[in-house]
Amino acid sequence: MPRPVIPPSTLPVATTPSTAEAGAPLPRPRGPISATVLDALRGAPPPSIDARDAAPYGEDLQLALYCLYELHYRGFAGVADDLEWDVTLLALRRDLEQAFLAALRRDVRPGDDVDTELRALLVEPADGWGVSHHLLRDGARWQLREYLAHRSLYHLKEADPQAWVIPRLSGPAKAALVTVEHDEYGAGDPQRMHAHLFATTMRALGLSPDYGHYLDVVPAQTLAEINLMSLCGLHRCLRGTLVGQFATVELTSSPGADRLVRAMRRLGCGCDAVEFYAEHVEADAVHEQLVRRGVIGPLLAAEPELAADIVFGIRAATLLADRFGRLLLGRWEVGRSSLRAPLPS
Repeated sequence: MPRPVIPPSTLPVATTPSTAEAGAPLPRPRGPISATVLDALRGAPPPSIDARDAAPYGEDLQLALYCLYELHYRGFAGVADDLEWDVTLLALRRDLEQAFLAALRRDVRPGDDVDTELRALLVEPADGWGVSHHLLRDGARWQLREYLAHRSLYHLKEADPQAWVIPRLSGPAKAALVTVEHDEYGAGDPQRMHAHLFATTMRALGLSPDYGHYLDVVPAQTLAEINLMSLCGLHRCLRGTLVGQFATVELTSSPGADRLVRAMRRLGCGCDAVEFYAEHVEADAVHEQLVRRGVIGPLLAAEPELAADIVFGIRAATLLADRFGRLLLGRWEVGRSSLRAPLPS
């Protein structure tokens, strides 16, 4: 069914530029869709564009989607705040979301056995494959710095995408998830917020701690992981999927954080650099129990029909994490940068 044409007179007029100090500069486009979005954010009338043929995991679609989602976070420097609810941009975002979600549903095997899925997450891979394993064994300092640049796009907004699901839950599941989020935000101490700790790590490794600083150089594989969180957080019908994604992170990050602590110490990093990951070794071990027993258990007791969505969230997050890991390890194996442009030494 064709979308109705909305008369220009009904569109909100964006006149107030964002004044948020944390707003990042707009990135460079990576194709016609992201170019259209970026032009619209600079003030051009948002034209109609057909996104159906765009590669769902590709650079163009993932950057466009990331930029549209960022309007719901801190926005961009010089971009009007009221573009967050521009109906034409929202319609384009819907088309991009549908393409991305359709690809994930095509590539992820369905299931509804949540307990089996959670137990599988707790088993470390026997082959020792993964970025943290590589960095611990023989990773170089330039590879560690690249990894941090990739992760900065999420860790400098850590816990924000998952916060969208709080009003979509109720009772014990909501209380337990808020408990986990409270820890992510430093339990009331801004100096202990995980985003603040990660910024300290960035400075210690000679990297910029500015929010969104590395958006131009991270590839689609990095953006896709973050876009999945935003997609699920902003849609109530995907609340179970976001809980599955959140569970994947909390159940698997503690061993990886421990490896990264040891890798950073092997590479001569100081206490300031290590603290972010050292915090996650202990915190995420506790969060694992809270998510499994406090969030997922009560949620499924109240809404058992969400089991398939939770499994989908776990498997979709794992799929995207594997794509990210393969990119980094494949590039590093041949001595190439995993970023779109190498970092200054």
